[in-house]
Amino acid sequence: MSSEWRSYSLGDLAKFKYGKFLAKSELDDSGFDVFSGYGVVGYLPTYQFNDPQLLIVCRGEGGTGDVKMSPPKCSITNLSIVISPCEEKVAKKFLYWSLKACDTHRLRTGSAQAQIVIGSLEKLRLVIPTDRAEQDYLAGILSALDDRITLLRETNATLEAIAQALFKSWFVDFDPVHAKQQGIAPEGMDDATAALFPDSFEESELGLVPRGWRVSRLTDEVERITKGTTPTTIKRPFVACGINFVKAESMTDDGQFIPEKFAYIDDETHELLKRSQLKAGDVLISIAGTIGRLAVMTEEFLPANTNQAVALIRPFQDRFPSGLISRFLQRTESQQLMGERVVQAVQANLSLGSLSDMKVVVAPAEVINKLYSAGLAQIDASKVMNASRIRTLATLRDTLLPRLISGQLRLPESVPSATCTEA
Repeated sequence: MSSEWRSYSLGDLAKFKYGKFLAKSELDDSGFDVFSGYGVVGYLPTYQFNDPQLLIVCRGEGGTGDVKMSPPKCSITNLSIVISPCEEKVAKKFLYWSLKACDTHRLRTGSAQAQIVIGSLEKLRLVIPTDRAEQDYLAGILSALDDRITLLRETNATLEAIAQALFKSWFVDFDPVHAKQQGIAPEGMDDATAALFPDSFEESELGLVPRGWRVSRLTDEVERITKGTTPTTIKRPFVACGINFVKAESMTDDGQFIPEKFAYIDDETHELLKRSQLKAGDVLISIAGTIGRLAVMTEEFLPANTNQAVALIRPFQDRFPSGLISRFLQRTESQQLMGERVVQAVQANLSLGSLSDMKVVVAPAEVINKLYSAGLAQIDASKVMNASRIRTLATLRDTLLPRLISGQLRLPESVPSATCTEA
């Protein structure tokens, strides 16, 4: 497959329109999505666009210059510019990937707040194939990888929803104990798992708990709770590459790591910061600035270390596994309790003491380990495997993108895709 390649200004390939200003008071709690470019910020009873729209974030903190596709049936706010391709010249998906391959962040202007204006976009130049079939072919390769990543993320979200529901049923609401107390076989489990639950309750400082279970402080059920140190406080610099150094911003709200946001330290600094050297299974929780963001360390990111804005909880895995600790801390009630204990100084701060003193209901060690293995261990293993696949596919996609666009890589029946310059 080959076709003629031509240079166009983006203004020759598309039309542009700023999104609509919408006050918070205009937004509803349900309805059709209102998309800012950063995410869904509210809902309206009607929508501007039926199909997903190509857009570029044109102002705001941290994302100006990002190229995005909106959800379908949505409205778009004035934080983004909608890019409407001239379909006879360029396919929307192809233009999306072409712009993703460009450094659109360099179009930013402004000092107090970065912004991108339509005039700068119009001057951006692209070299594209004139054959629409070729455009579709190249865009399809990248979109197929993106679709697979999206599917894996959705799978992990579903798995986590199942895990959260199971955790709540077994370790918060004690549904199997209630069932056995009434002489009913617990639902959704085999006889061996059901036998691990008692058939009655006893009083505790937190109210009724399963007989034989107990209330304990978090710190008494784990190996240790500590936090890291910023290397500069011991006069050690960050380096361009080396040991992964995890910060609060390196973790997502849904419990994943963002490797692109790791800092790096050298081996000597890692040795000096022994207290916060991480191991697989360590539960990390942000305790400064953004409070309560969680992730569980895996082998994939080791060796690694962390700073003082992140608490390190090292479990006894055979006594109170990582998957139970993280879900206990993710509960709305736990997050609210941590919020109440936050000290407001230069930035919000949760002390290690407050975290350590949180009360948990725990079963005997031999029971809790069997329950975790029976209900949650396989879910957690699947999530870790899927997360690794996501990173592998994302790396492949991001590696292919500039090579397809620049012509460094030619796939069967394909020639290079778009390159871009400024006029």
